[in-house]
Amino acid sequence: MRTFLNLYILHMNIFIGSLPYSVKGDDLSRFFESYGEVSSANVITDKFTGRSKGFGFVEMPDDGAATKAIEELNGAEIEGRTIVVSKANERKDDFRGDRRRR
Repeated sequence: MRTFLNLYILHMNIFIGSLPYSVKGDDLSRFFESYGEVSSANVITDKFTGRSKGFGFVEMPDDGAATKAIEELNGAEIEGRTIVVSKANERKDDFRGDRRRR
């Protein structure tokens, strides 16, 4: 039996870097939908200016489809820019205040 927690854990989070600043979350979603269902797609923006930071994340529930998307889209071009696509690293429960600068 699948529970909400199990379904959440099974989703693969994908990092997409070197995005053109004009790309939005809906664009990322459409780009990845040809490989399978997309649960969410977000482009990270600067909290003060609202401008894209040039990277984002896509979450896909099917690991096989996500892996295929990573393999085929890494190095692809969007609006003339070569993008980087990889499995996202797990986010640590780390608060900004606890990080030490070196």
